[in-house]
Amino acid sequence: MSATPSAPSGTPARKTTRVLTGITTTGTPHLGNYVGAIKPAIEASLDPSVQSYYFLADLHALIKCQDPKRVEESRREIAATWLALGLDTDNAIFYRQSDIPEIPELTWMLSCVCAKGLMNRAHAYKAAVAENDEAGNQDPDKGITMGLFGYPVLMAADILMFNANKVPVGRDQIQHIEMARDMGGRFNHLFKGDFFTLPEAVVDDRVQVLGGLDGRKMSKSYNNTIALFSSEKKLQKLVRKIKTNSLEPGEPKDPDTCTLFQIYSAFASADEAQAMRDDYLAGIGWGDAKNRVFEYLNEQLREPRERYQALLEDPGHIEAVLQRGAERAREEAAPLMDRVRVAAGLGRFV
Repeated sequence: MSATPSAPSGTPARKTTRVLTGITTTGTPHLGNYVGAIKPAIEASLDPSVQSYYFLADLHALIKCQDPKRVEESRREIAATWLALGLDTDNAIFYRQSDIPEIPELTWMLSCVCAKGLMNRAHAYKAAVAENDEAGNQDPDKGITMGLFGYPVLMAADILMFNANKVPVGRDQIQHIEMARDMGGRFNHLFKGDFFTLPEAVVDDRVQVLGGLDGRKMSKSYNNTIALFSSEKKLQKLVRKIKTNSLEPGEPKDPDTCTLFQIYSAFASADEAQAMRDDYLAGIGWGDAKNRVFEYLNEQLREPRERYQALLEDPGHIEAVLQRGAERAREEAAPLMDRVRVAAGLGRFV
């Protein structure tokens, strides 16, 4: 781990490391989200030496989703999920992106120092242009919004606003962290100040990527997910749909190529996973294996599922938690934006 950058001048004393994670509000959390992002983030929220920032990226959601009902439901479901699973909101700062007006303001300030050529090289934009080219569209920018084009600037504002030291991301997001460093460094240079800490991307190759019902990566894009808090009946139905091969009971099976075993081992202890592995090699039948996985998952998720349902029935409590988080976030965002405005010549006359 590299040394933690010092705090910019004028900012309050803080914990050793700041870690920031955003969750786009366009879908219902599934088992893959839990294993890959939610579980490690909640564990990190309990570390008193780390100041964690977790936010609902609802402004980002509008880039891909223009269904207001879906965005609203997703915001509520994701907030309830994190709270039901034990996010420590006394230590971590948990907020909605749209509740922090300084973030879109900083997005504009960064846009004014960000080279267009940098945005031209963004992976998502290049992929959209490539799709238009493959489809034979004369306009390479057909269907591409400024939201998609400028997405990395908004992401940079999310990160730089709170001077995050570390941002856990997948490998496909490393480019965006590098862009945030570019914009933050450019602003610091142009306006001759230490306004922004330059963040580091943190890629944990130990984090599992779960397979879905069809064996591909579990993703709402593939419609192959198992919702984290599916009802007991629905969970059983979905586990039974997980793709397996045609080996009969009594024939040895390879756990390392089996989505069913992968999902089980992501939740089970090392000893429990080893016992299941032994049963695979001994020829467990697929029906028995699926029943065991369902029963284990159902027991593990029973209590958080109950808390989740209770939270959905009490939206006022969720709102209060998010408003408290927004107040804490703005205690930092507002003074920083005051400094940024003054540096750019936008300060008050008196």
